[in-house]
Amino acid sequence: MPIGWYPGHMHKARKDITASLNAVDAVLELVDARIPYASENPILNNLIGDKPRIRLMTKSDLSDPQIDSIWLKYAQKQGMQVLLSDKKDSKTISELLNRLQQSVPDRPGRPGRVLVVGIPNVGKSTMINLLAGRKVAKVGNEPAVTKARAEIRLTSKLVIWDTPGILWPKLEDQSAAYRLAITGAIRNTAIDLADVGLAALNLLKERYQLRIQERYECDPTQSPEELLDSIGRKRGCLVRGGVDYTKTGELILNDLRNGRLGLLTLETPADIPMTANLNNE
Repeated sequence: MPIGWYPGHMHKARKDITASLNAVDAVLELVDARIPYASENPILNNLIGDKPRIRLMTKSDLSDPQIDSIWLKYAQKQGMQVLLSDKKDSKTISELLNRLQQSVPDRPGRPGRVLVVGIPNVGKSTMINLLAGRKVAKVGNEPAVTKARAEIRLTSKLVIWDTPGILWPKLEDQSAAYRLAITGAIRNTAIDLADVGLAALNLLKERYQLRIQERYECDPTQSPEELLDSIGRKRGCLVRGGVDYTKTGELILNDLRNGRLGLLTLETPADIPMTANLNNE
């Protein structure tokens, strides 16, 4: 089934981001290290324009470190300022703060302003709390926690504007859309959990086949449909007449999102369509 999710507050957020860009000096964009291409919002490329821009790859505590290196090299070749971080990485957060301060000019009468943007559930609030050294943004393990823009002062010379995570009205690349759904950028209530669970199993079979066997004690050479059935039976996801595939799909997605299947990344630069790249040039 087609994947898509664009609730009303995202339309308002897009308009707010567009207006805010005229008043800020730089942009901090967050992407998910497990899906750096899929989690980059193509709309933002047009909105940001030539503003100084730093990209932070979040959730590296869940991503495959070998593929992290591939993505960092790729992005740097595109001329991007890129950092890799997880929620416990104080060293990178300190470096990020220094880069943000360097990216904004000295302006008499007001501090430099940085706009923070990213898709839902990419870890913006967690990162902002780390930058501020205190809890100033609400954190939740689901998309769409932040509903409106907020201004947070980091130093006497630097403030950041936190914005709601936004997706885009039409997810043209459905392969990327499924990866967004698998990693939790789209609410579970907006997807078919069995369908997305199958997509997750298909990716695991392609990239991390042994993880299926280790976690679920199933033959990973089975088809995704057979695996969904086997996992459901082994884990007791049953209803009268057979397996509850919705519950099984949710179980698989929770395991993947929470790191129970190990450190993994669901795409490499080779998965970027020929018509796109990290800078949407």
